[in-house]
Amino acid sequence: MEGGGAPIHPFMAPISFLLGTWRGEGEGGFPTINSFKYGEEIKFTHSGKPVIAYTQKTWKLASGEPMHAESGYWRPKLDGSVEVIIAQSTGLAEVQKGTYDAEKKIVKLQSELVGNASKVKEITRVFELIGNELSYVVQMATTANNLQPHLKALLKKI
Repeated sequence: MEGGGAPIHPFMAPISFLLGTWRGEGEGGFPTINSFKYGEEIKFTHSGKPVIAYTQKTWKLASGEPMHAESGYWRPKLDGSVEVIIAQSTGLAEVQKGTYDAEKKIVKLQSELVGNASKVKEITRVFELIGNELSYVVQMATTANNLQPHLKALLKKI
């Protein structure tokens, strides 16, 4: 159990597969930026309450230089929905709602609100446990571009 041995709250059980520290590599791109690769670490922790704390950081593979970071909270509901709030190191804030499938071990998120962003209009995130690896895909829409792939990564639990 992550979170200092606190028991998992029943609301969190369906997405408890996320709990732990995940590390790996990802790649990103968008029509307005050059493609890039990065290292990444994501932590999902809990304190026994019906919420998961989330932190993420990325770095340049070649130099280890810090790139992006974000943190927030995931609140799963027993009806199969989940609410997520994420604050990014760029100042952008996301309020997302989505669904989870405990059997397939997949969480799909859609932005309800993207705040403090002059160009970003929409963000979707899909997290899926494939074997023993956590996969995610982030899509983004801006004022100039419709929703399209932006980031993807494959992480292993450490």
